[in-house]
Amino acid sequence: MKKQTYYFHYFGRLNPVMGHLKKGSKKLIRAWASYDWANSVYFLVITSTIFPIYYGSLFGDNLYIDIFGQSLKNTALISYTTAAAFAVVAVLSPILSGVADYIGNKKSFMKFYTYIGALSCVGLYWFELDKIYFGLLCYFFASVGAWLSWVFYNSYLPDIAHTKQMDKASALGYSLGYVGSVLLLLVNLSMVLNPTMYGIEGSSTEASVKAMKYSFVSVGVWWILFSQIAFRFLPKGNKSNALTKSVIFNGFRELRSVWKRFSSHPILKSYIGAFFVFSMAVQTVMLIAAYFGEQEVDWGSTSEKQTGLIVSIMIIQLIAIVGAILTARCSERFGNLPVLIALNFIWVSLCLYAFFVVTPTQFYIAAGFVGLSMGGIQSLARSTYSKYIPKTDDTASFFSFYSTSQMTGIVLGMLLFGTIDQVTGSMRNSVLFFLSFFLIGAFLLIRLHRKSAV
Repeated sequence: MKKQTYYFHYFGRLNPVMGHLKKGSKKLIRAWASYDWANSVYFLVITSTIFPIYYGSLFGDNLYIDIFGQSLKNTALISYTTAAAFAVVAVLSPILSGVADYIGNKKSFMKFYTYIGALSCVGLYWFELDKIYFGLLCYFFASVGAWLSWVFYNSYLPDIAHTKQMDKASALGYSLGYVGSVLLLLVNLSMVLNPTMYGIEGSSTEASVKAMKYSFVSVGVWWILFSQIAFRFLPKGNKSNALTKSVIFNGFRELRSVWKRFSSHPILKSYIGAFFVFSMAVQTVMLIAAYFGEQEVDWGSTSEKQTGLIVSIMIIQLIAIVGAILTARCSERFGNLPVLIALNFIWVSLCLYAFFVVTPTQFYIAAGFVGLSMGGIQSLARSTYSKYIPKTDDTASFFSFYSTSQMTGIVLGMLLFGTIDQVTGSMRNSVLFFLSFFLIGAFLLIRLHRKSAV
């Protein structure tokens, strides 16, 4: 008798099925997409919303801190810490992906980094200025865990979906991620705004700060809990080679083989070049958006600032759902590359507009357009790459190049952004500088469009 298994239907009641879920199965695609639901809370609560507000509150009116023997602006410090985390991800992802493909256990790697990231989120509960090094370490490992687990998650897309399904599957993942993260954020925000309702004691400010800390813990718990859906139904891997002492060298050899195949596909190579440029700009701007709003917008008071940042992030996330779906439909009608080109030009306009943003209303308008273009460009960039890669079992290794390109871009982007911010004392100058990268990205995509039909 076959072992009875179960699948979750959009996190509803359990339904019994027999046997393994095949590639292209809607149930398998939903199980894969559920990981977006699980770990996107990190990107919203930690990266984009609650943590930036909490981090800013620690410094008050003094924006500088003496650390590592230097006086650094707080936003420059978090930029450099983020860059360090992504540097580790950029170095490790191709190595780990090659090893995972060789021994056929990329799900185990995905699990490991999920738990590292989630537990580090819990550790942020103890982030204080007098424990700045411990706090930054937790922030560092949370980023490493989130993004390295993301490498293996992305690599599953060609394994679970056929080419025609990839755009919709990718959009489903991002959409579930946005919905799930917004749901948890709403709970977190209700704690921050009404801490007494949850039995959180202290003055108004003290209680809100405690609520923010509890939010970090909730992210870790949510991430671990809902990731079990994907872990249960995703296949272990494509191979079953035994783990040996030489496995890491085999991983390097496999990566070298993939690189040779990668180099022999000029269209794929050209796309990676374009992706590197515009992704560097997109990811950097997204990572600093909340910090920009916290420092550069005239909110009036601390409470108004807190509420305004929360509202703006909610606008971004809700509109991003629409953006991901709308972009997938536009790509079906106009093609992937024309839509990506249009999105890059939208980002050019956004960077120019952001330089002049001063009032909360102006920031809300910017947030709306960021959400619309953010969801679309991330989803479409991933599915476009999936269409370009050659047919292979080494999908994790190919996606490691995708991830490494993205991570390396973020490292450079955050270093550039932090340096300009530190030297000039204004994040506006950094945002304006990144306008050029979107222009270059659009130009490279236009050149590629002339050679490709995707």
